[in-house]
Amino acid sequence: MADRKLFAGHAVRRLRRQAGLTQAAMAELLTISPSYLNLVEKNQRPLSASLLVKLAESFDFDPRALAAGEPGGGEAAIRRRLADPIFADLEIDRNEIEEWLAGAPGGAEAFARAYDRAGVGGGAAGEAANDPIAEVRREIERWRGHFADLDTMAEALADELRLGAGDLYGAIAERLRVKHQLTIRVLPVEVMPDLLRRTDLHARQLQLSETLDPASRTFAAAFQLAQIEARAEIEALAKGAGFADRAAERLYRRHLASYFAAAVMMPYARFLRACEATGYDIELLQRRFGAGFEQVAHRLTTLQRVGARGLPFFMVRIDRAGQASKRFSGASNAALAEAEGRCPLWRVHHAFDRPGALAVQLVELEDGARWLTLARTVTPQGRRYGAVPAEFAVGIGVASEHAGTLAAARGIDLKGEATPIGLGCRACLRSACPQRSVPPIGRALSINDRERGVSAFTFGGD
Repeated sequence: MADRKLFAGHAVRRLRRQAGLTQAAMAELLTISPSYLNLVEKNQRPLSASLLVKLAESFDFDPRALAAGEPGGGEAAIRRRLADPIFADLEIDRNEIEEWLAGAPGGAEAFARAYDRAGVGGGAAGEAANDPIAEVRREIERWRGHFADLDTMAEALADELRLGAGDLYGAIAERLRVKHQLTIRVLPVEVMPDLLRRTDLHARQLQLSETLDPASRTFAAAFQLAQIEARAEIEALAKGAGFADRAAERLYRRHLASYFAAAVMMPYARFLRACEATGYDIELLQRRFGAGFEQVAHRLTTLQRVGARGLPFFMVRIDRAGQASKRFSGASNAALAEAEGRCPLWRVHHAFDRPGALAVQLVELEDGARWLTLARTVTPQGRRYGAVPAEFAVGIGVASEHAGTLAAARGIDLKGEATPIGLGCRACLRSACPQRSVPPIGRALSINDRERGVSAFTFGGD
């Protein structure tokens, strides 16, 4: 992977057009020849390290955006879409996909957008255009999970609250009472059997269930504050998204209010300093900021402020059946978050075996990308004795080349042996996997009565 050449002509061309420059003008800024820039944009020359540095210095360009800007999400994402059964008879191999991305990046991006919008088949896209959850997720990922204006406003508010009182929950409650004439009332579970939070405008109360733990009570109070004090900013972002579906817009507003609440609890600059000082020690960050594991995990995916970026984490939350209820790629461009399927060899599934314990694992995908991942179970708030039990596993990860400073990486050889995993059996082409449940889509089965391999399914290669 380290020796792999980087072809990113599409990203360079997009950057140039956004800056309103001709090839000659951009070449002059970068002190290279126009002909060389032309070859780079046509993917006939790789992007050198020196040119990458010049781009970053001249255009406030984040090099990690190159991967995120690959047409259709890159070769792996295009391959997952082509794994749809409707393309099975075409037998498109990896070389063809690489040539397509290099020779016609615009066409590849157009195919990806059309496929995703159509929501056809059961392939990797798997998200219909009229699915409000999918629409909201696409909008969040368009921002790479980071909303700068909300973060700045929340940080200023957190500093103001911090000056007033050492207890954040108490400070928020006092602000709601004095400035907005809303009091917080914690009610017995018998009064709110099926609700965790309710705003009663007639009684001027924010009513919270007694089943909420301290971190969740603080979050609920900050969420209410977001709906009032960040209303204009949230409104502008929601309108700018241009959702046709009302449910999608409301869901997006809820996400933005939650984002603001988390940013009040974990103010950007203080949180990032704490992350770097502790080696992103999640348990320590929980205690320092009075937050839950899932709250901290999600916050780690949002640290993309220009000039003060954190490590590019991704996050997923799954149930025991492997269904994902949350997926955030942030700036990681992680296939593990984007893919619809997941590999049972990934320890995010094993977290259920040891509730509350942190499972750390170095994994390697088929394309050679290596990730250090952490997983732990979380229990939803509002749980009562005798009620239906619920449990999720939250997994986060960062590319191995960024993981050296992590507290969780101590004692792990990040260049050593890693667990080979895929993106679900239907999209995985590893031929000798003993865990395989079904053959990959688009590959013909090879049946030999005289042999039986490690896997029950033998199939044709590229």
